[in-house]
Amino acid sequence: MKLEDLLPKDVIDKLRERTKSTNPYIQELSEKTKENVELIGRIVSKKLQESKDGKKFLLMTLSDRTGSIRAVDWYNAEENDMRLAEGDVILAKGRVVFFEGHLQLNIEKDKDALIPLNEDQYDYERFVEITKRNIESLYQKLIEFIRDVQDREIRSLIETLLVHDKEFVSAFIQAPAGVSVHHAYMGGLLEHTVDVTTMCKRICSVYDFLNRDILIAGAILHDIGKVKEYKITKKGLEVTTEGELKGHIALGLEVLQQTASKVNIAKMKLLQLEHIVLSHHGEYEFGSPVLPKTVEAYVVHALENMDSKLSRFRVINEKQKNGDKMWSDFDKHLGRRVWLGRWKDED
Repeated sequence: MKLEDLLPKDVIDKLRERTKSTNPYIQELSEKTKENVELIGRIVSKKLQESKDGKKFLLMTLSDRTGSIRAVDWYNAEENDMRLAEGDVILAKGRVVFFEGHLQLNIEKDKDALIPLNEDQYDYERFVEITKRNIESLYQKLIEFIRDVQDREIRSLIETLLVHDKEFVSAFIQAPAGVSVHHAYMGGLLEHTVDVTTMCKRICSVYDFLNRDILIAGAILHDIGKVKEYKITKKGLEVTTEGELKGHIALGLEVLQQTASKVNIAKMKLLQLEHIVLSHHGEYEFGSPVLPKTVEAYVVHALENMDSKLSRFRVINEKQKNGDKMWSDFDKHLGRRVWLGRWKDED
């Protein structure tokens, strides 16, 4: 199955020839302090406030796929508060400054300094990051893992969903693995799945008592519910209504059971795979409805958790490593600051 058969043409074009917009990304603004810029950003939040001297100002948070920045409108606050809404994508004209330890965009005085944009006026790649790895190669690697499953019933189950169901495959290889925490970009779910499965396959050579077919199949299937939990829009990655109400664990179980109804698979084999999907978050406090109670379920949990954490470390280093900065900001997902790898003599 070729990439052209699975992805929309505009997505393929972006993968093969990534354009560079003339408008800066938020991550690039640290190099433009005291400069006037035209920034395309999505309004994450906004609030009309009042200073001590009674002057009203509009405080906003603007974001793109590289980060977020505070923006302040001192001149047309009430008017812009009325005409702009959270979620709108706007062209913001202003001056980049450093205020209270953070970058800030001070909006210009002109009434057209904040312009709402239609979807055809900006590139979706500004808000949707795409995996830097080759999606076609990643999918072919996944196919190799599926073919490597020796148990015919288990292999048939996976093939039905991730080889023969073209609609599901197309959604799967585009889907993110999250909207903010880890692998939060198009192709992120495929990348995460391939890496977790790679580690599961390798660990079988160390611990020979593992059921190799159950482990590999569980690694491939553990996050399939995310195909229905998330959606990609021109404004970025969003959680679906179904995702909000059910979550990817419940959705993954549904997908697995629906697929199993189309093939012949022994009840105990299916039960073990269901358990991996249900328990892969590992702990009740992390949203797992049940703890891993088979060795294969525990391995999938441990390795997928490690992969998600390492992805978070990588993103923090890519987005916060600049100048002489040695430590990242506190990251609530990792519960710590991260060393950015800069060697520097300290007193």
